[in-house]
Amino acid sequence: MYASSGNRNRVIVQGELDLVSGDQIRAHLVEALTASSSELELDLSGLSFCDCAGLNVLLELRQRALSQGKAVTIQAVSPTVDRLLDLTGAQELFSPERSRCTEPASFGTASLPSPEPGASPSVKVELDRHLSGRVCEPA
Repeated sequence: MYASSGNRNRVIVQGELDLVSGDQIRAHLVEALTASSSELELDLSGLSFCDCAGLNVLLELRQRALSQGKAVTIQAVSPTVDRLLDLTGAQELFSPERSRCTEPASFGTASLPSPEPGASPSVKVELDRHLSGRVCEPA
């Protein structure tokens, strides 16, 4: 259960994000999005693996957020996930500047160590009450 304080929620995803784990993680992500009033921030720096099925979980989450007038942004990313987002052109879709705006934006990477291979996926949700609000008007 998540408390909504009118601020963004931050979700930390660790382990692997693929066909099997995606089904397990999807419900947690949707629940965190529902609890957020405006934006869901993802920290994917702990993902050691993400395939196209995992990317689809993220894209579906973004689509759901947009339909609710919310945004999903990626604030930190592992080198593995950064490569996948870059190769598929999905990086821009999750950048803070692009989440609600139409103009493209560049995205930086974080080079944090990944968990052990084969580690179970996990999701940690934090309510961050210190983030400032930002709204971009569609063009």
